[in-house]
Amino acid sequence: MPTVDLPLILSPEQFEAELNRPELVLVDLCKPEVFAQAHLPRAVHLDYKQIIGIRKPVMGLLPDAADFAAVLATIGATPDKLIVAYDDEGGGRAARFLWTLDVLGHQHFALLDGGIHAWAAQNRPLTNEIYSPAHGHYDVSFGERGVADRVYILAHLDDPAIQLVDTRTPEEYNGTKKLAVQAGHIPGAVNFNWTDALDLDNQLLLRDQTELRTTLEGLGITTDKEIIVYCQSHHRSAHTYIMLKQLGYRRIRGYPGAWSDWGNQADTPVE
Repeated sequence: MPTVDLPLILSPEQFEAELNRPELVLVDLCKPEVFAQAHLPRAVHLDYKQIIGIRKPVMGLLPDAADFAAVLATIGATPDKLIVAYDDEGGGRAARFLWTLDVLGHQHFALLDGGIHAWAAQNRPLTNEIYSPAHGHYDVSFGERGVADRVYILAHLDDPAIQLVDTRTPEEYNGTKKLAVQAGHIPGAVNFNWTDALDLDNQLLLRDQTELRTTLEGLGITTDKEIIVYCQSHHRSAHTYIMLKQLGYRRIRGYPGAWSDWGNQADTPVE
């Protein structure tokens, strides 16, 4: 059982000091060719498709519980383990995995800030050796914690206590880029492109947290509201979910399926 409280988003420096913790499960969600070339010591690789469900045209749904239990077993996960995840894209895939753990009710997890880009740029240890952990066991049952589906959102569209946050690009948000039958955004949603949380000139690390709070509050994304984040499939928005938790937001939900669900319905309202 982890005995030291760690930040939800760990800097490379903070995490290097924790690499040898016996209860650590380190998960790499980089592209396979990146993992094969170099990865963090003790990291086990997962492909993104292993952690999501797909019912085309809807992408990014919660995975089947039995399938996800099998995935967790192969990486050595148990409910008492500290699970840290990283990727090679600034944290979207890794955060989606951690969001799923949060929905599951897992207590101890963290995101490696900047992923492998920041880690490598700071000359921290890498290897190409394959680590094979002992199998774990995890009884997986998904509840409603951290989840908002289409029915939930439709029922709360006019609720002033809820703020929808669209984390796609401005072009997707305003409908000039169309990736579903309908284009635009969910009524009432504000646009916060997920990459606006990252310092694109500094190893994809999280921006200054005080600046982020100011930016978010200026958009009406405040801690007194329930925040619902979405993107095209709840991949990019999962990073925003984890970022908001790090900033102290306590009532947050992600929309699995997201615009690939909402935008492919004939009768959902769109702005």
